[in-house]
Amino acid sequence: MPAAIPTQVLVLASTSIYRRQLLERLGLPFITDRPEVDETPRAGETPVGTAERLAQEKARAVAARHPGALIIGSDQVAHRGTQRFDKPGTAERAIAQLRNMSGQSIVFHTAVCLLDADSGQSECIGVPTEARFRTLSEAEIVRYVEREAPLDCAGSAKSEGLGISLLEYMRGDDPTALIGLPLIALSRLLRSHGISVP
Repeated sequence: MPAAIPTQVLVLASTSIYRRQLLERLGLPFITDRPEVDETPRAGETPVGTAERLAQEKARAVAARHPGALIIGSDQVAHRGTQRFDKPGTAERAIAQLRNMSGQSIVFHTAVCLLDADSGQSECIGVPTEARFRTLSEAEIVRYVEREAPLDCAGSAKSEGLGISLLEYMRGDDPTALIGLPLIALSRLLRSHGISVP
């Protein structure tokens, strides 16, 4: 029996291929829209606070273009204490990040927000995942960055790809959170808005 079609349009406030592929797993129709949001952390803001604020801001940034829709916003911040590991953007920065994370436990805090564009009401859930990196040699780091080019990923590693080989373990409640969109939490939010999942 096919899934019930949502009565409200679902909009993913992201153009991330990783988040789009994850959301496709739920079998619901949706569209994507690019949020124009400054992702710079605010003074004194915790990494957890940054992720949850940005998830909400991304949803709000596209809401005006989609009246009547349910908007999904998500953001991830990788950190060790107050030290953040952003998207590296260059191979050199990715190598430097991985050197810094070698032998360390890093928390990837992924927030998801569901916003009703008409009412303006939103609900957000944060999902932490602890990833313990092996002690990595310089050759392993360079080889990994050359092979997978993880330049658009917080923390410079793709756990869904070759990056899994850099880790000793992952601990968390939702394996999809580490990839960028926590589907268990999102499914809960969608069900609370009357959308059948599954």
